Amino acid sequence: MSVKTRYAPSPTGPPHVGNLRTAIYDWLLARKEGGVFLARLEDTDRDPARYRPESVAQIEESLRFLEIEPDAWWVTGGPDAPYVQSERLPRYREVAEELIARGSAYRCWCTEERLREMRKSQEARGGATGYDRRCRRLAPEERARQEAEGAPSVVRLAMPESGTITLQDLVYGEITVDCRTLDDPVLLKANGWPTYHLAAATDDHDTAITHVLRGEEWLPSAPKHVHLFRSMGWPEPFWVHLPLLLGPDRKKLSKRHGSTQFVDFIREGYLPEALFNFLALLGWSPGEAEREIFTRQEILERFSIAGLMNHPAVFDFDKLRWMNGEHLRRADPERILRLSLPFLSRAGIVGDPPSEDERAYAAKVIPLVIERMKVLSEAAPLTAFFFQDPAEPEEKGRRKWLAGPQAEEILRQAEAWFSRLEPEFTDAAAELMVDAVSQALGVPRATVIHTLRVAVTGRTAGPGLFETLAVLGRDRVVRRLRSARGWILPEAQPG
Repeated sequence: MSVKTRYAPSPTGPPHVGNLRTAIYDWLLARKEGGVFLARLEDTDRDPARYRPESVAQIEESLRFLEIEPDAWWVTGGPDAPYVQSERLPRYREVAEELIARGSAYRCWCTEERLREMRKSQEARGGATGYDRRCRRLAPEERARQEAEGAPSVVRLAMPESGTITLQDLVYGEITVDCRTLDDPVLLKANGWPTYHLAAATDDHDTAITHVLRGEEWLPSAPKHVHLFRSMGWPEPFWVHLPLLLGPDRKKLSKRHGSTQFVDFIREGYLPEALFNFLALLGWSPGEAEREIFTRQEILERFSIAGLMNHPAVFDFDKLRWMNGEHLRRADPERILRLSLPFLSRAGIVGDPPSEDERAYAAKVIPLVIERMKVLSEAAPLTAFFFQDPAEPEEKGRRKWLAGPQAEEILRQAEAWFSRLEPEFTDAAAELMVDAVSQALGVPRATVIHTLRVAVTGRTAGPGLFETLAVLGRDRVVRRLRSARGWILPEAQPG
């Protein structure tokens, strides 16, 4: 069997991380089996409160960012085009009419007012709510009268009223549902537009999708889709429902836990390989419990549906940041430099675009802070002091290391020693200068190091001091040492 998967986002807002996890699994399964991965746009929900046409560009950006562009989709076209549901309305109406002709669906003329009253009555009795099938039981003459009058109607799927429906899910196994718990869902709305049930099933059949991967939240709808396929005599795809994503509090992942929109992770500076790695492991196990960092190729080699889990996965934001940091340090330094520069430009640290000198200087700076970086957006705050002389030091560092005559003498001596160096010097030369100041004043080496760090960076922590001094260069170091003398407090302060 030739595997064919599909990713089917809706333009009702920026893509959610859970949607992109599904797309990753679709891509992995198709690539692993030498099959086809397509994407279609499910844009039949035109409610103004939800429909966001601008989100289509964000969906496209997300797929390109992850490097999982479909083999066929609305961007490039393909043999199953069109890949936009709003361009396939006649086909959905055709299927609805065929279902009616088969006796598997029926027209319903119930008004919204009647449906509201029906639900109120059901709720008052404390029973389950759902359509009471009134129009399903209409006499033929009444049905003919309604049709002749042209009253607005929807088309509903006639679900079995007794017995069970059993389906096989490749993650959750055999699932059997009592038909008495199912109502008759709307397939075609009064305006002629399909609901998800009709459009998704029709598209999956027409494009010969072999594996339907989607979130666990669609499990309650699965029996309806199975019955629709069987009513039409269509071969069923393999059903693959993916586990829910939970927040750290083990409640369904939502914006209260933090950003869940994929484009926000792109903007913050996560690497595609890190997001791919992290999302792939949210609901799938490669069978190596002690290992969490994988390349795309390693995940592809290990991927199988058998590895998908049937229990919820926790979206740990801290773990994602850690994982991104690991991928940052494994990446090509030149690439990280290129990706970091836009963040420096937006912060006003370098020009937009950066000059050649700024780029060359950043190439020396970024490697010094890479160990502390978790996301690319941290490049600006971590490196700002390299590009801009600090306006003032951290207060805690000032009270401890820039107070009293000793601190002032350390700065004077250091300025004199560093003034003797060439404009560009090595970290080894910087270490010799620090040792010279320590020996000349009889001051512990650590004291000199901490004092100089606060003086030239304004901070108490950062990359190694000797490497920092070498990258800053003679002129910046001397200028900052001279300026820092104005920060000296008369005496050491408590705390």
